[in-house]
Amino acid sequence: MTVHIGAQPGDIAETVLLPGDPYRAKWAAETFLKDVVLVNEVRGMLGFTGTWNGHKVTIQGSGMGMPSLSIYVNELIKDYGAKTLIRIGSCGGMQDSVAVRDVILAMTASSLSTPSRGIFRELNYAPSADWSLLQAAVKAAEAKGTTTHVGGIYSSDVFYDERPDLNEQMVRHGILGVEMEAAELYILAARHKCRALAVLTVSDHLLTGEALPSDQRETSFGDMVEIALNAAFG
Repeated sequence: MTVHIGAQPGDIAETVLLPGDPYRAKWAAETFLKDVVLVNEVRGMLGFTGTWNGHKVTIQGSGMGMPSLSIYVNELIKDYGAKTLIRIGSCGGMQDSVAVRDVILAMTASSLSTPSRGIFRELNYAPSADWSLLQAAVKAAEAKGTTTHVGGIYSSDVFYDERPDLNEQMVRHGILGVEMEAAELYILAARHKCRALAVLTVSDHLLTGEALPSDQRETSFGDMVEIALNAAFG
């Protein structure tokens, strides 16, 4: 057990999927895994372990924002031996070519700052996905026929952003979407020699204002979870 994860030794798989919302972790585990066991409920941040096609998998909520994700990923890696960590979550689209319900595979994750910023000091570190996971996710998405985009995303410190000038520059430079966690995930994975990827469903769009109704979000996220699982074991 750790401060934030109540799982016992052996409860956590080497492959962990990380939705921000703990109830999305519950939905994904019950929908896609077999022999599911609740392994964590500390602070309501639910985690489940089961099997997918015979492979042991944990789906652990990580909370909103990079500081929250950093806590869970540090403990999952250092205390439970996680080796492959895939964020599954929503994002806001930032290009005309990206539509609501599309999937984004984040090759890189730009940010203004991360919890790791103090380590790098003056260096602008470029967080990127694990190539083997990214490649496998592209193949999995193509096999499913899911409309998918591969490229850079932006990991924001805030949900209610008041920097339209910054958004304009990101759109100008081809950033596909915005979310709040992937940059720190990629940095921690690099530091600890693990594999990481963010597989994101576009739930709303910054340019058009379109957004998925809440009752349609779970069903629209199914492709994302299947792509992540196939990438992990592809």
